[in-house]
Amino acid sequence: MTRIAAPYVNAGNPLVLSMVPPGVCRVLDVGCGGGDNARHLRAADPEIEVVGLTHSAEEAAIAAPHMDAVHVIDLEHGLTDAAMADWGAPFDLLLFSHVLEHLIDPVAVLRRCLTRLKPNGHVLIAVPNVLEWRTRMQFLCGHFVYADHGILDRTHMRFFTYRTAPDELVAPVAGLDLVKRQGRGSAPLGPLRRLSAARGLCAALDRAGVQRRPNFCARETVMLARWQGQAAT
Repeated sequence: MTRIAAPYVNAGNPLVLSMVPPGVCRVLDVGCGGGDNARHLRAADPEIEVVGLTHSAEEAAIAAPHMDAVHVIDLEHGLTDAAMADWGAPFDLLLFSHVLEHLIDPVAVLRRCLTRLKPNGHVLIAVPNVLEWRTRMQFLCGHFVYADHGILDRTHMRFFTYRTAPDELVAPVAGLDLVKRQGRGSAPLGPLRRLSAARGLCAALDRAGVQRRPNFCARETVMLARWQGQAAT
């Protein structure tokens, strides 16, 4: 990582967690933050092994109780053979939940990590959609202001949309094939959301909006891909 941010701690990413393939036994959580996704994975399956990577010793200390191991590493420059050997055996799943947008060359990092993935293993990637409707409205009103979190996080180095994310992050990697892509977000419903009686309707409209107009309604894009490349060593 080129810029140091505050420790990233949240409640976990439900869409990412829902797309973890069955039968996964060993996960490399790249950019693991405070270990929130790992906490949910291990709650669902106590036998699952999770190894985390983070740029921050502070994050590593927060994540450690939820993981089998956590390594503090510079993803842009620290992915040496010796460093990766410390991660142990090859993995069934590489998890990149809202980390690739923080990197100068995310595809290079992805390719390097793939050397530690089993043949026919999976890669699960989540990135923000910069063309979600709220951000479009900011741009339309002439506002482009970086924030401490969210789509315009000041530590974001790259920007993706629901449509471009597969072309930018999956297609350039030979042997990596997109299996599934989903979005998570909401529709612009305005005052309707303030009506308690309309909660069910709003939820249904949000689902329909993300399904039919994901590049407009989805705040994030989550992609599951299968690795058909060379075996890890």
